Amino acid sequence: MKMNALAGLLAGAVIVAGTAKAEETISAVHAFPETLIYTQSFLDFVDKVNEAGKGVIQIDVRGGPEAIGMFQQPDAVRDGIVDMVYTPGSFYGGALPEKDAMVASNLTAIETRENGGTELIDQIHQDKMGLKYLGWFDSGVCYNLWTRNEPSFDADGNLEVEGLKLRGNNVYNAFFTNYLGAQVIDLPTGEVYSALQRGVVDATGWTQIGLIDLKWNEFLNYRIEPCFFSTDLGVIVNLDRWNSLSEEARTILQDVAIQHEKDSVEALRSKRDEDFAALDAAGMTVVTLEGEAKANYLAAAREKTWERMKGLMAEQPGGTDNYDRLIELFYDLDAAN
Repeated sequence: MKMNALAGLLAGAVIVAGTAKAEETISAVHAFPETLIYTQSFLDFVDKVNEAGKGVIQIDVRGGPEAIGMFQQPDAVRDGIVDMVYTPGSFYGGALPEKDAMVASNLTAIETRENGGTELIDQIHQDKMGLKYLGWFDSGVCYNLWTRNEPSFDADGNLEVEGLKLRGNNVYNAFFTNYLGAQVIDLPTGEVYSALQRGVVDATGWTQIGLIDLKWNEFLNYRIEPCFFSTDLGVIVNLDRWNSLSEEARTILQDVAIQHEKDSVEALRSKRDEDFAALDAAGMTVVTLEGEAKANYLAAAREKTWERMKGLMAEQPGGTDNYDRLIELFYDLDAAN
């Protein structure tokens, strides 16, 4: 009888111990289709976590915009419908205008992780949205304007946009509208191919990479330099879910994210060079602003975006308290001059 009781206690102890060390799983979705290079970067991060986290933490990817609409994903992770989302900060810029510091940045995640910028963005996410900002992925890649027809310039070398059917979105509309004076047509990424095909738009902003993945190069023939802005793609996690994870699981997720911030900078710069070479070989023409026109173009890209950020911050609790600090941590003015 005593032996049976002892065996039962030992079995119960094993069950309790097994439960305490059970592998944890978090659900995730990504903003863009799986074929896009940025999504592939996120899935690479997931693979790294699942390898490092065996027995401790695993990420279960539920899909992309077909699972949860890309613009609904930030609310879904905030509300706990999904645990993790990989998305541009611009998709929830109304709730967190501070993301514009990343949009206008000329630094990479490597530098902002070191100087405290990423820590500040993380704290703002926690305070304003109940989200853990795990990492800024795929930084160091900027945007260009891409056009179907040869761009025109005024007598001073400034880009003329009159008559241009320019696709816009929340990333660059402050620049396109407030400086270039363009009448933009807002379209999500998934609708741009058909819009180009039907002639609804004949120009768009887009990052230095991914044009070929999206097949927009079938319609776009000119790339305007210089490039501007930075990608603001990051991984956000529901804060309650984050806090519920074991310390070991959180450490694995954070360590892998920090390493992927570094890895993705190098990988995507290599991809940019490959894409540019392929586009050049296919006949893409590069047109470059020069002199004062170039300087004004770049200054407007960052300053109009900063203006938007400051105006929206002023309407929210806390106001513009972090404004100067964000610019200091996410922009190197010396490098821009």
